[in-house]
Amino acid sequence: MALAVRDPFTSLIKQIDADFDLLTRRSTRVNNRAGAFVPPADVHRDGEDVVITLELPGIDIENGVDVEVSERKLTVSGRRDAGAEDGAVFRELRGGEFRREFRLPEGVTGDNVEADYDRGLLRVRVRGVVRKPVEPAKIKVRGSEGSAVN
Repeated sequence: MALAVRDPFTSLIKQIDADFDLLTRRSTRVNNRAGAFVPPADVHRDGEDVVITLELPGIDIENGVDVEVSERKLTVSGRRDAGAEDGAVFRELRGGEFRREFRLPEGVTGDNVEADYDRGLLRVRVRGVVRKPVEPAKIKVRGSEGSAVN
């Protein structure tokens, strides 16, 4: 008789991973329709800027993609044609309309955003949104007679 060892953390880790994936998709508002084209994205800091890189190969960038800033949201939307369906035996390339939304801090306008496309990657830079934390300041407390208290 074989001894089965059950790791109690395996199901917990799988649930946390699924919850995190769901949270990430909600926070970036990924279009999650079955079979829909959802371009993957990376978001990273570069000094005081945030750079969002989306993988958009095979897209007519001038006619197929819109980048907009409105109401504290950065929206990248567009369309990718997957090619002709005639005679397809097996199909993994996804096409269709897509939309990705990213929350922005208050005060960010279109003037803070620039976008570049090169070799299938759309890079959207949001300038000046990462602020350095304010250093705590030590405040001297004065006593009733106006002299500083240690």
